[in-house]
Amino acid sequence: MNLDQAADDFAVLRPRLFGIAYRIVGNAPEAEDIVQDVWLRWQRTDRSAVVDPAAFLATATTRLAINLARCARRRHETYVASWQTEERAADDADPHLLAERDDSIDRAARLLLERLSPAERATYVLREGFEYPYRQIAETLRIGAPNARQLVKRARDRLASDRRRPYSPVAHSQFVRALASASRAGQLADLEQFLTAGLAEQAA
Repeated sequence: MNLDQAADDFAVLRPRLFGIAYRIVGNAPEAEDIVQDVWLRWQRTDRSAVVDPAAFLATATTRLAINLARCARRRHETYVASWQTEERAADDADPHLLAERDDSIDRAARLLLERLSPAERATYVLREGFEYPYRQIAETLRIGAPNARQLVKRARDRLASDRRRPYSPVAHSQFVRALASASRAGQLADLEQFLTAGLAEQAA
């Protein structure tokens, strides 16, 4: 198959490939980048050995999209959880480390407010940030333990998406203070109060 024929075949399949990528990554620019990457790979492929171009291209698109989604999820989860590990390891006497910790908490708060619903945010922070058992999460938030597990799982998935939620500067400031207090001094009451207040507003 010459390059002109390969280009024609790809053009016909392009909308389908974009749809596959978009359903997996949930982001149009990233889906477009994946399709472009598939096209570059298609040009370099030994097309004489490809029996079914449509199946080959769909499989290549699916694999690239899944890999990107997994990398995004790991990146966001590491990003969000970084404030906790830094709090444990850093020396309070080092102003540079203190500044880095404050920046990590600020960024984590923004990401969690943007990506997650109040229920997802509450369960994720308590589980992943402070290692609450699911039973304790359920008691703190007054939800069922199976529901807590499902919300944490959903939060992990949502962190890999590119969805944005509006949030107020006041909520951000309160969240940052609560996270900082819980991480540095182990004062979890303010954090639990902030998270449960968000649940109450969501239910109202």
